Order: sequence, then structure tokens, then C-alpha cells
Amino acid sequence: MAEQIRKKKISPVELVDAHLAQIAKLNPILNAYVQLDADLACSAALQAERAAAASSELAPLHGVPISIKSSFNVNGLRCEAGTCLRAGFVARQDAVLVTRLKNAGAIVLGTTNTPELLMAWETDNLLYGRTNNPWDLRRTPGGSSGGEAAAIAAGMSAGGVGSDGGGSIRVPAHFSGICGLKPTPGRIPTTGHFPVSAGPFASIGVVGPMARNVEDLKILFEVMQGPDTGDTNAAPVPLRWPKDNDIKKLRVGYFEDDGRTPVTAETRTAVRTAAEALRSAGFQVEHFRPNGLEEARQLWWKYFVISGGMLLGPMFKGRESDLSPILKQFLDWSSAQPSHTGRTLLDAWIRRDAVRAQFFAQMEQYPILLCPAAAIPAFRHGERSWQIDGKTVEYLDAWSYTEFFNLLGNPAVAVPVSRSSEGLPIGVQIVGRPWEEEQVLTVAEVLEKALGKECRAWNPPPLATAMSS
Repeated sequence: MAEQIRKKKISPVELVDAHLAQIAKLNPILNAYVQLDADLACSAALQAERAAAASSELAPLHGVPISIKSSFNVNGLRCEAGTCLRAGFVARQDAVLVTRLKNAGAIVLGTTNTPELLMAWETDNLLYGRTNNPWDLRRTPGGSSGGEAAAIAAGMSAGGVGSDGGGSIRVPAHFSGICGLKPTPGRIPTTGHFPVSAGPFASIGVVGPMARNVEDLKILFEVMQGPDTGDTNAAPVPLRWPKDNDIKKLRVGYFEDDGRTPVTAETRTAVRTAAEALRSAGFQVEHFRPNGLEEARQLWWKYFVISGGMLLGPMFKGRESDLSPILKQFLDWSSAQPSHTGRTLLDAWIRRDAVRAQFFAQMEQYPILLCPAAAIPAFRHGERSWQIDGKTVEYLDAWSYTEFFNLLGNPAVAVPVSRSSEGLPIGVQIVGRPWEEEQVLTVAEVLEKALGKECRAWNPPPLATAMSS
């Protein structure tokens, strides 16, 4: 879109108008946006059109309409993170990454739906209700960045921003047939996100771009990345895009399951398809399941579920009626476990460092890992367990494939590869070493191109196609 604007083949006003028309048709069905600022978007588009007419030197996202998850501060828009505790809260300044996107020429259309306080792999809350998947309205687009994923997949946004503490970018991308990057903590600043990234969550929670293809992810990543003093994990890591003749020297290790949580047969096929596509593209690809995955999963539970319950539960004291059913269930899962003491939290911290060192030593041999994004494709609203290979897979276990890499701090990209027999998108994860997002994104782009017509990331969901016609 930015290229078409630079070539003066389309104007920012036409582009914003087209997105607003798509939103008018589809958002009543999908419920992806919680707030739209059409007047401001149209005003920004007019300014962008005048600038494009006056100069050919334009910013990389000049005139491109985007969306922002409603857990980020966007000046003048509500930042409620799906909870009644923040009902009506309006941000008075932009989050750092929002400022960077605007400075790069992007036009913010509005903010998108989340589960309450982002604590679910589906999107529903008492403020705005449920978001539906554009591939099947009976199913969720995932969470917690489900509104973003649905908006982008349905053509209501060119790209956007999500956050991820246990798969909240990658699972919605996988469910919705788009791409999403979970970066290394600190590579993209979390400044201006709610809940605030602090304590245990600062080690596992990140913010990152979501888009319909990897090339768009790369553009968004370049704009959003870089240190900020408000993010305590930040480091001055320069952009380091690998050369074509260097990237294929990286060995790729792939695994179809983690040895504990089974995945659907179609998910296994998607991983094998991706592995073969990379092999055909010139990579050395070998079957390899790293040691330490189960310990990483257990430690993630201690960081995210137990600590999350301890932090969020007291916020609802005296306001229990404001709890959404999904968050209440999360808090019940959390309270079923003993709360942390200083000793148990210190022990988890030390064990995390030990398992990370062990894991990264293995990645010296395989700098790139390929694996499922989740055990299943998008599930029906309200489902909490699934039968796979004669085993019951519970709700919290189905997403362990993303949880590993939050605990370990690896960057990971979700890329769509195939479809299930029901026509649902199935993605895979490409995982790299900390601070090597450029390698991960480059391998993901090679995979996307190698898959060719097999990869349907370019095609809109049936709902978007039908409504557009």
C-alpha cells in the first residue's frame, strides 16, 4: 500500500475510505474494533495525500491504515484492556511504539478488542463482548490479540500491534491465517502498554507487529524496534539483516510435538510441509526436539499463571461482579496452586536462568527451530478441552508451544502454512535466538515464498470475500 502511494497509484484518502467501508460491513459481525476514530483517520489521510502530492520522499508507512490493540495508549482513544475496572479510560498520550508508527506515516483507524486484562487465548469481555473469527464465526480468532488478528485477516486493517505473554500474538495469528512476531523482551518497547510490563511479566511479556505477510512484518518491525528508557529490558541492538548467501547457512531443527501435548495430524503435516519447503529452499533441516521444553512449560506456569493471579486477583476485591467469566476461570486456575513465597519465586527465577542457558547451548547447533504454533486450529467459542490421539488436551496445555518461548525469551514468528479439513488456517512457528529477530523474519519470508500457492496467507477469509462481493 505504501508503495502504491509513493507511485501515486492510490491516495491515502482512497485507502482509508476503503478500510472504513470494510469495517462498516464486517465489524458488526466480527466485533474486532472497540473504538473507531474515522474523523481523525480521514483528517490524517487528507494530510498524507497533500504530503504525497508535494514530495516523493515519504516515510515507509506513509498513508497506511493500521489498528492498535486496546491495551496500548493511543492519544484520545480508550485504553481499557477489556476490563470494567478501566471502563471509559482514555489515553492522553501515545505509547512509544504508536508514536514511532505515526512518525513513519501510519494512520491509526482505531483500537481492537481483547479478553479482560489479556488473560486468555480467546477474545471476550463484559465491556464489548465476543470477537469472532472471520474464517468461521462460531470460532474464536484467539487471544489476547484476537481483535487485531480478526481485523487484519478480514482486511479491516493493513497491519497492527499486539502483545504476547504466552502466545497472545502467535496464537491469534495462527488461528486467523496471518503472521505475527513475538520479539525478544526489550527489542520493541512495552512503554505505554497496560497491564504494565514489570516484575515476572517483564521477563516473558512483549509487544510486536501483526500483518498478513512477512514482508509487512519486517517493515513494521523496523519502525517499532529500538530501545526506550521506559522498558527496563531495552538494549541498543542495531538492525542486522542477514545477506541471502548467509541465511541458508543456518541449520534448522524441527519437531512436530513436544513429547507431552499431542497435536492434530494436520498440524503435524503443516510442520513437515514447512520443513520440506525450507529444505528445498537450500537449508539444512533436521529433526530435533530440544531438551528442557517441559521444564520451560512448568516455569512459565509459575511466572504467568501463579504470579498473574497474585497480581490481578486483589484488583477485584469488592468488585467481583465486574469479573468476566474468562478471567474468573483464569483466577480460579491460579488460586488452585499455592501462592508464591519469596523462596518459590527466587527458585523459579534461578531455574529459569538455568534452563535458558541449557536451551541456548542447544541452539548453537540449531540457530533456527521450527515447530507447531498450537496443538489445534481455531476452536469453537466456549470449548475448553479437545481429544487428540486418544488423549484429552486441556485449555492451558494446547498453547504450550508458544509458552516455551515466552519463558525462554526467544523471538518467534507465526506463519500460515496450510488449512485444516474444515478450512481453518494452520500456522507454524519459526524460532530464533534472543536479539536475532532479523534472522527469524528472513527465514520466515523464505518459507512463505517457498510455499508459494500452498501458503494462502494472501487470500482473504471466506467472510471477507463474500461481504466484499
